[in-house]
Amino acid sequence: MMRQESKHFTEKVKVRAMSIKPVVSIVIPAWNEAERIGLTLGSLREMCAERQEVKWGDLVVVDDGSTDGTSDEASRRADRVIRNARNIGKGGSLDIGWRAVAGSDIIMFLDADLGNSARHAAQLLGPVLQGTADMTVARIAKTGKSGGFGLAKGLARNGIYRLSGLYTYAPLSGQRAIRTEVLRDISPLADGFGVEVGLTIDAVRKGYRVVEVDIPFRHRETGRDWQGFSHRRRQFFAIGATLLRKWRRGTGWQ
Repeated sequence: MMRQESKHFTEKVKVRAMSIKPVVSIVIPAWNEAERIGLTLGSLREMCAERQEVKWGDLVVVDDGSTDGTSDEASRRADRVIRNARNIGKGGSLDIGWRAVAGSDIIMFLDADLGNSARHAAQLLGPVLQGTADMTVARIAKTGKSGGFGLAKGLARNGIYRLSGLYTYAPLSGQRAIRTEVLRDISPLADGFGVEVGLTIDAVRKGYRVVEVDIPFRHRETGRDWQGFSHRRRQFFAIGATLLRKWRRGTGWQ
């Protein structure tokens, strides 16, 4: 599929590069992540202090109805903690989060369980700042073990390709840097675990450039126990539902 050139992007980046630093805010959705989110946020604070090529905006955590101490832990290090009264899912939480910092030029979506590896998040910004991408997606190296059978990832990868023409290696990666203009154009975001798939399809269909970047992130692996299989089952069906909605609203398979 031939993609269009990104809308009004290159010249805007050149002008901004010659004048002021772009503002980058970070949004982290979290559900029962009290054990990991403190380390993640601490690493991001260190990163922001070291990387001064941009102006760092708000570091926002959206607590999606957690029943542990996620909000308390996040409040110690985040600029803002938004508490959902009930669990509404990852997509809804990201949608709330980015709208809270919509005045930023670029918004980074990161998972709450990255721990020390969160310090690498600034690497997502390179192609966006250089004017070669409108959205970057982290491609994380394999750790040598797999928690599942790859069904959800395979469904997501094939669905994105069939609906947008883009082949992705990391279709489910939650680590992304996105120009805020793109989010305004494709909002609202897809519900639940289908949010990453929906983000990619909508962006490509509207002519924005999506680029994957190799970054050494590490996050908690979903195990091969009942809880892990239950999570993957819900993820699989959420991805399928998102793909079906995108197919109905678009022009069908490529």
